[in-house]
Amino acid sequence: MSEKNRDGKRTARERLAAEREKQRAAEKRRRGLIVGASVVCVLGLAAVIGIIAANAGKDDGGEATGPAVAPSGAIGQSGLVIPVGKQSAKSTLTIWEDFRCPACQAFETAYRSTIHELADTGQLKVDYRLATIIDGNVGGSGSGNSANAAACAQDAGKFTPYHDVLYDNQPPENDDAFAEDSKLIELAGKVEGLDTPAFRTCVEDGTHDGWVAKSNQAFQDGSFSGTPTVLLNGKNIYQDQTLTPAKLKQMVQEANQG
Repeated sequence: MSEKNRDGKRTARERLAAEREKQRAAEKRRRGLIVGASVVCVLGLAAVIGIIAANAGKDDGGEATGPAVAPSGAIGQSGLVIPVGKQSAKSTLTIWEDFRCPACQAFETAYRSTIHELADTGQLKVDYRLATIIDGNVGGSGSGNSANAAACAQDAGKFTPYHDVLYDNQPPENDDAFAEDSKLIELAGKVEGLDTPAFRTCVEDGTHDGWVAKSNQAFQDGSFSGTPTVLLNGKNIYQDQTLTPAKLKQMVQEANQG
C-alpha cells in the first residue's frame, strides 16, 4: 500500500473518531439539559404546591384570620351575636347584615327609627349578626374589616351609634373604601368617645377577624338567601313584600301580647 493511501485511511479514521467524540459530547450536554430541566420542573411544582397550600390555609378561615375573639358582651352559640336592647324584651329581631350591602342600607334607612323606638322602650331586643358576602361576591375586604371595626366598637360600648354611622357613610358597592383602616377610624370620630387608642389598635390589628370569619361561616351554614335577613322570633319577615315599619311595629306588639 502506498504511503499516500495509508495517510488517507489514517485521516479518515481520525475524522471518524473526532466525529464520534463530538456526538458523545453533544449527547452528554443533552442529558445535562434534561436533568436540569427536570430539577427546575420539580422545584417549580414544589413552589406551586406551597402556594396552593398557603392559599388553602387562607380560604378556610383558619389560622390566617387568627383566633375567634368575640367582642365584649357577645352572646349566643360561640358568642356570634351582638345584642342590643333589654334582654327581658319578649320579642327578638335577628338581623343578618353586611356593612357593604346596599340592600342592608336600604333596610336601615326605612326601619332604623322604628327598631330603635321598639328597642329603647323595651318592646324588642335586637340580635345583630354579621356577614361578609359582598367581599365574596364583589371582591375586597371591606365587609370583613368594617365588621371587625363594629366589633371593636362593641368592645367600647358604642356598637349601635357606630353601626349607624357605617350605614350612613356606606360607599358604593364596588368601592372597597371600608377596606382601609384609616376610613373606619375616621368614621369613629363621628361617635363621641369612640376614637381611642384601644379602638384604633383593635381595628388595625384585626382583633376580631377570626370572629368575623366564624360569623360569616354561620351565615353560610344557615342557607339564607342573602342580606339583610330579618327574623322576628325566628320567622323570616323580610321576605314579606307587604312589610313596612308600621307593620313591623304592629307585629312586635301583637307578639308581645300573645
